[in-house]
Amino acid sequence: MSRHLFIAMALASTVAATACNAQPEVKVTTTTEAAAVPQAAPLTASGAPETLTVEAESETLQSAASVVRMDWVAEDGAKMFGTAGGDPAMNGLYSYIAFYGGPGDGWSVFMLGNFLDYTVLSSSAGRVDLDLHESTYNEASGEIGSRHRKVIVSWTVPAEDEAPTAITVTPAS
Repeated sequence: MSRHLFIAMALASTVAATACNAQPEVKVTTTTEAAAVPQAAPLTASGAPETLTVEAESETLQSAASVVRMDWVAEDGAKMFGTAGGDPAMNGLYSYIAFYGGPGDGWSVFMLGNFLDYTVLSSSAGRVDLDLHESTYNEASGEIGSRHRKVIVSWTVPAEDEAPTAITVTPAS
């Protein structure tokens, strides 16, 4: 087994175990806070560089690389994620909510829509409140605008190692 394949398998196992079992503590950082974080001094090389080659074409890796955002949103293991795609002038963040149904079933994924961005306002078991920022298009004038709308995403909390079979999305204010 090549060293690269071994490293990839170890990384995949670690990511899978983390995604299945652990919910990292999420800290929202503002742009100002991120800019205020002191930067470490650049590293100094201490050995010969190793040249890596591109991984073999894989639909799984392509899908994983398309994920541009991920947020844990509820105590019951729900996560939201967004993939890049479409026309970035008109939205472009395909947004989903997913629930882990255990090793035998994997993830149950529900598409919420195609938005510019979303903000998690609050979350609890069986519910997440979102502010959706999306593009609008005025056919008469040909102008692109934007709007915010709030929704409540809810589901019945299933038993352990099961995923909901349906969710609801309700307009909110």
